[in-house]
Amino acid sequence: MKFLAPLIAALMVTTSPALAASQADVMIRHVTVIDVEHARAVAEQAVVMRGGDVVAVGKDREIAREWQARDVVEGKGRFLIPGLWDMHVHFGGGPDLIEENKALLPLYVAHGVTTIRDCSGDLPDQVLSWRGEIAGGSLFGPRLLTSGAKIEGIKPVWKGTIEVGSKADVDSALARLQDRDKVDFVKITDSTLEPQLFLYALSQAKARGLRTSGHIPMALTVGQAVDAGISSIEHLDYAYKAGVKGEAAIAADFAAGRIDRAEANRRLNTGFDTATAMASYRDFARKGVFVTPTLNGSRISAWLDADDHADDPYLAYIGPKLRKTYEWRVERAAQADAAAIAARHAHFERMAAVLPLLEKAGVTVIAGTDAGFLNSFNYPGIGLHDELSLFVGEGLTPAQALSAATRAGPAWFGQLDCYGAVEPGKAADLVLLDGNPLKDIAATRAIRAVVMNGKLYDRAALDGMLAETRSKVAAWNAAGTARAAQ
Repeated sequence: MKFLAPLIAALMVTTSPALAASQADVMIRHVTVIDVEHARAVAEQAVVMRGGDVVAVGKDREIAREWQARDVVEGKGRFLIPGLWDMHVHFGGGPDLIEENKALLPLYVAHGVTTIRDCSGDLPDQVLSWRGEIAGGSLFGPRLLTSGAKIEGIKPVWKGTIEVGSKADVDSALARLQDRDKVDFVKITDSTLEPQLFLYALSQAKARGLRTSGHIPMALTVGQAVDAGISSIEHLDYAYKAGVKGEAAIAADFAAGRIDRAEANRRLNTGFDTATAMASYRDFARKGVFVTPTLNGSRISAWLDADDHADDPYLAYIGPKLRKTYEWRVERAAQADAAAIAARHAHFERMAAVLPLLEKAGVTVIAGTDAGFLNSFNYPGIGLHDELSLFVGEGLTPAQALSAATRAGPAWFGQLDCYGAVEPGKAADLVLLDGNPLKDIAATRAIRAVVMNGKLYDRAALDGMLAETRSKVAAWNAAGTARAAQ
C-alpha cells in the first residue's frame, strides 16, 4: 500500500479547501462599500455573490485569493450600496392600462430600485399576479410587495377596493387579504370608511400580525390611529396634523358636522406647534410607527403653475393612456388663481418643514415617491432619486436620506436580516455607483451597474431596459396617432 501514499497525498493537496478557490457567480473587486447603518465608507473591498445571496465581503486581496467568479466587475473608484427601495408606488387606471403599467417595471430596476411597495391602485389582482411572476422569474421587474385591494367604505371614491360597512365586513376583508391574497401589508383609506371602522380595521389587522398604512379620517386624530396600531403614516400631511395643538378639537368638530373639510384644513394650517409636534413624533418613534413623506409627488403638484413638464424627457417612458390619467390633476391646478397658487406653495413648505423634526424625534423616515397613475409627472425609478434630493434639501443628511431608501423599507417589513446592507448572508440586491452618496446624495443617480437577486445588469443592460420601455411607448404613441387620423 506504500505505493499509494504519494497519490493520496497529491489528491489531498489538489482538493484542499485552503488552496482551491470557491466558485461564485459575481464578484465586485476593489470597490468602496457603503456601510449605510454606520454612515461610513470602507475602501478596497471585494464583494462575492452566489445565487441570490452575498456570500463574502472583505479586503480585496484576501477575498480574491479565496474566490473565483463567472463575472468579475472592476469597482475601483466606485461605491457599492444596498439596493434601493421605493416604498410608495401605484399601478392602475383600469384594465385597458395593464400593459402600460407593466412596462413601468423595468424603469425601477434601471434606476437601482430593486424592491417596491405597491400601496394599491385599481388593478390589485393584476399586481398580485405580477408579484408571483416576478418572484418566479417569468416577469422582469423589481421585487414587488403589495397590499392588494385597499379597504374602504361603501361606494368609495377609489376603485379596486374591498367595501366594508360593518365589523363583520372588516373581518371578512382581512381574512381574504391574509388567507387568499397573502398580502404583504394592508392599506386602509378614508373616502367613505366610517372612522370607528377605520380604527377597528387597524386593531384587527395588528391582531393578525399584518402591517398597515393608510389615509387617516379627518374625524380622528393621528394619535388615535397610532394607538389603534397603524404601522406607517403615508404623506407628511398627517404628520403635520399630529403637530397641531388643537387637532383633537378640530377632529371632534368635523366629526359632529360643526365644520366642513375646508374649515378644518384652515384651522390645521394655522395651528402647528413645534412642542406638540415633537411630543407626537416621539410617540411615533416609541410605538414603531414609520412615516413615508412622499415629498416628490407633493412638490410636483404644488408647482404645476411653474413647470408644465411638457419637456420632461421621462414622458418618453410613460404610455399615452397613463399620461392621460395625469390630466385631472393638471386641469385642477390650472383653475387656481394667484391666491390659491400661493397657498399651494405655502402648504408644501409647511409640510416639508416637518421632515427634520421627525428625524430629530427618532422616527424612521421611509423613502417613497407616490409614483404611478394619476400622480402627474411623478416618474417610476427616477422619482426616488428626486425624493432623496428633496430629503437633503429639507434638512436631512445624505446618510439619513440613503438610509431611508435602503434600510427603512426592510426595517418596516422586518427584513433587515436579509436586506439593507452589503454583508454576507444578505440578499444580493446591490447598486454600483460612480460617486459617494454619503458626500452627495446625487451620486445615487450615477449608476454603473445593478445586481438584483444575484444577477448582474451592467450599464449597457440598464440602458437596454430603458430603450425597451421607450420603444413600447413610441409604438403606443404611433398607434394612437394613427387611430386619431382615421
